Amino acid sequence: MEWDVVTRRFAMALCAAASLALAAAPARAQTKWNLPGAYPLDNYHSENLNWFAKEVEKATGGQLIITVHAGASLFKAPEIKRAVATGQAQIGEVLISIHENEDPVFGLDAIPFLVSGYADAKKLWQAQKPVIAKRLDSQGIMLLYAVPWGPQGIYANKDINTVEDMRGLKMRAYNVATTRIAELVGAQPVTVQAAELAQALATGTANAFMTSGSTGYDIKVWETISHFYDVQAWIPKNIVLVNKAAFAALDGTRQDALLKAGEAAEERGWKIAPEKAKWYVEQLKAKGMKVQPPEPQLRDGLEKIGEQLTEDWLKRAGADGKAVLDAYRTSR
Repeated sequence: MEWDVVTRRFAMALCAAASLALAAAPARAQTKWNLPGAYPLDNYHSENLNWFAKEVEKATGGQLIITVHAGASLFKAPEIKRAVATGQAQIGEVLISIHENEDPVFGLDAIPFLVSGYADAKKLWQAQKPVIAKRLDSQGIMLLYAVPWGPQGIYANKDINTVEDMRGLKMRAYNVATTRIAELVGAQPVTVQAAELAQALATGTANAFMTSGSTGYDIKVWETISHFYDVQAWIPKNIVLVNKAAFAALDGTRQDALLKAGEAAEERGWKIAPEKAKWYVEQLKAKGMKVQPPEPQLRDGLEKIGEQLTEDWLKRAGADGKAVLDAYRTSR
C-alpha cells in the first residue's frame, strides 16, 4: 500500500515536472529581433514596419518578436545596412539609394524622370531586384521586400521657375544623385539625413531640398519653408534587409512566416504609397505652403539633368548596369 502511494506521488511529480517543462518551452524558444528604421513612428514606412512585425508575431504564435526602432533611434540611416550585415541588428530598413557609392544599381531609382508614376517604379524595381539581391547576398544580407516613397518635389523659400533659380541655394543632399543635382544647378550640396533635416533648416545649414511630401510633413516643413514644387522627379524606395545568419537560425515555420509577412507588407506598402503621397501634398497646401506643379522651363531643365545623370550612371554601372536599365525600358 505504501509502495502504491509512493509510486503515485512519484508519477504525479513527473507529470508536474513535464507540465512545467512544456510551459517553459515556448519561452525558451522565443526569438527576439531588433529592426532599426530611419523615419518617424507615424511615417507610413514605419507604420508598415510595425504592421509587418505584428503579422510575424501573430503567424508564429509569439515565437518571433520583432521590435521596430523608428526615427534613427537605434542606428542612424547610413549605419543601418552595416548593422544588419554585422549582426548588430537582425533586420533593418534603409533608403537603398544612400548606398549608391557601394554599387551604382543601388541608386538607379534616384535618377530624375527615369520613371513616370508608380507602375513604372514597380517595373524598375523588378529590373533592379535580382542584381540588388545578389549584391546584398554577397554581404551576408537577405533582401526581404521594398516599399516606395512618394514622388520627389522641390522645397525652397522663393519662386523656382527654372533650374537657374536654384543657383546659390544650400541644398540638402543625402545620396549621389541629390549631390550631383545640386552641383549641376549651381547650388551648394549639404549632406543631411532625414532625422537631422528639421534642425538643418532651422539653423540655416540648408535652405532647399528635394524629397517627398511625406518627409516635408514629418518635419513640419511649413515652419521654415514656403514653397513646394510638385515636380514628381523620381520615386525612391526603402528596402527591408535581413541578416542571413539570423534568418538561417530560425526554424522553417518562422522562416515561412517572415517571408509571407514580407510579401504582404510589400503589397500593402505599394498600395498605401500613392494614397499617402496625395494626402501629404494636400496637407502641405492646407498648412499654407505655396504648392504648385513645375513651370515647363523648370521641368525641361530637370529632365536634361536627368539625362546627364543617366549617362553618368551608365558609365559607372558598366555592362551589368546597362542590362538592368535595358530590362526596365523593355518592360515599359
